[in-house]
Amino acid sequence: MLQSDISVIFDMDGTIFDSERLVLECWERIGEKHGIKDIREVFIQCIGTNKVRTQEIVYGHYGKDFAYEKFSEESSALFHEITGKEGIPVKPGAAELLKYLSENRFPLGLASSTRLAVVTQELQAAGLYDYFQVVVGGDLLKKSKPAPDIYLMACERMGVLPGNTYAIEDSYNGIRSAHSAGMRPIMVPDLTPATEEMQNLSVEVFSDLFQVKEYFER
Repeated sequence: MLQSDISVIFDMDGTIFDSERLVLECWERIGEKHGIKDIREVFIQCIGTNKVRTQEIVYGHYGKDFAYEKFSEESSALFHEITGKEGIPVKPGAAELLKYLSENRFPLGLASSTRLAVVTQELQAAGLYDYFQVVVGGDLLKKSKPAPDIYLMACERMGVLPGNTYAIEDSYNGIRSAHSAGMRPIMVPDLTPATEEMQNLSVEVFSDLFQVKEYFER
């Protein structure tokens, strides 16, 4: 493949950072503290979405009287307490894949449902920010994944065609978003396995980012 014709846009949480598991752990610990049931089931539905859509999903399950802001604040505080001591673990193969693509002049972007300020801070802390030509956060748009808006914005800002752009994703909502944008989704499952729907929507499904690197090397 010609590198000049192909671009790659990454999701962040669960794809570059092994952060989804930690967020789930925080949700479960706060949920247990307050006697909230079905936390894992609800969390899985929220993977890949922004804060607004997450709140809608939570209200849809628990009702509008659920103290979402308090729950979110406690979970976030616990997350930052843990990451402040230990940092956010980078997914195996992420640094190697980014280095390879950058050295071979693939234009790189990032489209995360997380707020832009948080995305920027976390990428900079991990020493990965400078790999990306464009970084888009979920708070820049009204519609969250699985809508295609965030990927279309990233492609537009990069000046690339969606049909010539791969999206590296871990979540169902992310794959749906990239596919709806007319991109070439590659799924690297994290907390959720690749279902038949995901197989059909993805051009490839790999078990880790090392395999993604091998794919581009071919």
